[in-house]
Amino acid sequence: MENNYQYSTEDLQARDRAHVIHSFSDLSALKEDNCTVMTGSDGIYVKDSDGNQFIDGIGGLWCVNIGYGREEMIEAIADQLRQIPFYSSFTNLTNAPSVELASKIASLAPGNLNRMFFGTGGSMANDTAVRIAHHYFNRIGKPEKKHIISRQHAYHGSTYMAMSMTGPIYHTGWDVENNIVHHVSAPYSYRRPDGMSMSEFCDSLIAELEAKIVDLGAENVAAFIAEPLMGAGGVIVPPPGYQRRTWDVCQKYGVLYISDEVVTAFARLGHMFASKDMFDVQPDILVCAKGISSGYQPLSATLISDDIYEAISAPGGAFYHGFTYSGHPAACAAGLKNIEIMEREDICGRVKKTGPYFEKMLNGLCDLDIVGEVRGSHFMMCIENVANKDTKELLPMEADVGKRVHKHCQARGLIVRPLGHLNILSPTLILEESDIDQMGEILRASIKATMDDLSKEGVL
Repeated sequence: MENNYQYSTEDLQARDRAHVIHSFSDLSALKEDNCTVMTGSDGIYVKDSDGNQFIDGIGGLWCVNIGYGREEMIEAIADQLRQIPFYSSFTNLTNAPSVELASKIASLAPGNLNRMFFGTGGSMANDTAVRIAHHYFNRIGKPEKKHIISRQHAYHGSTYMAMSMTGPIYHTGWDVENNIVHHVSAPYSYRRPDGMSMSEFCDSLIAELEAKIVDLGAENVAAFIAEPLMGAGGVIVPPPGYQRRTWDVCQKYGVLYISDEVVTAFARLGHMFASKDMFDVQPDILVCAKGISSGYQPLSATLISDDIYEAISAPGGAFYHGFTYSGHPAACAAGLKNIEIMEREDICGRVKKTGPYFEKMLNGLCDLDIVGEVRGSHFMMCIENVANKDTKELLPMEADVGKRVHKHCQARGLIVRPLGHLNILSPTLILEESDIDQMGEILRASIKATMDDLSKEGVL
C-alpha cells in the first residue's frame, strides 16, 4: 500500500478543492474542508496519502465485496486489455467476455431471467429497466402503461429517472420526473405508528400499494420498483412477508416487479441474488451492479425475463437503447473473475457464517444511550442514533451526529458512512471475526466520544 503519487497530500487536496465536484456532498463545506485522499489498499484496509490505515467499513461504497488487492482480478483485467481493450456491442457486434459473463449470470439468476443488458452503474441499470418496461408495453399494445411506483426512502440512482424514483429526501433543490413516478410509504418498521404491530404495519403497506395501483388504474401502471432491503435510504428492513406480498399485488394487477439488487446481489446478504432465495420474489426485471465486479471495474446488468425479451425481440420493432461502454470487455472480464473467486472461496457461505456475527456485534451497541436501533442483515447494516430511545426523538439536525461518529471512527482507524443521524456499514465480505471485534471496539469508543461531545455542548 505504498503511496506512488508524486504530489503531496496538501497539493492533492488543494487541486481537489479547485477542480473536483464530489458526489452527494456539501460543496460549500468542501471549499474549506480537506478531503482524505486514499492512495492504497489491501484486503479489508485502505490507506490515505499520509500513511494512515483504515478498516474499510463501507466496502468502497457497498461494492468491494471480495476485498482489495486481488492480483488475479488485476491480471484478468490487464490480460483482457492486452487482447482487445474495447469494442462496441452495437448491432451485430460483441466480445467474448460479455458473452461469457451473460451466460454465467443467467445460470445464477432466479427463474427465467436469462437476458441482460450491461451498463456501467446502478443508475444506468435502473434507467434501462424503466425504458425496457415502457418499451415492452408499447410492443404488446399497452402503451398507456407508463406509471412507476417506488417508495419513500428508496434509493435507485442519480440519473434523472433513477433519482425521480429515489425517495424525495434527495430531491430538495433538484428537478425530478413527477408525472409518472409515484411514491408509497417506506416499510420503515422502526418508525411505524405507535401501537401498531408488525403484521398490522405490513397489512397497511400492502393496502396502500394496492390502493395506489387502483387509484392510478392498473391499465396505466407499468412497474413497481423495490430494493429487497432498502440501502442508502437507511438500510430499512421491511416487516416479515412484505416483499412476497408486494409481488403478489403486482401479479394480481399485471404490474411488472423490478427488483433493485444493486447493493444486495453478489453475496452481500449471503446469496448471489437475494430476491428469490431470501424473499420468495421472482422479479420480471432484476438490476445489479456494485458487487458484480467488486468495484474493480464499472459494471452493471439489467436482467429481464424471457417473456419480456420475446416481446421486445419480435419482428416489427428495434431496440433503440445502448451505451458506448455497454458490455465493455475489460469490465466483463472483471465480472467473470469476481464470480469465479466468489464461488471458489464460497463467499456466500462465508457471509452466512460471519454475517450473523457482525449483526450480533453491532446489536451489542444498543446499550449505548443514543443507539436507538441497529438494523439490517449480514453485511448491510445501519445504526440509527436518537436523542431519546423511548420516544425515538431525533437529535437536532445541526448536531450532525452521524458525521460526528464517522469522524471519531476515522480517527481510530475505521471508515463508516454518515447519513444524517445514521451510520451505515457495508464492509468487504472477507472480514474475520477478529476484524469484526476490532470494528466493534472502535464503534463503541467512537459513539461514546460522540455522546461526550454532545453532553459538553448541552445537546444531550
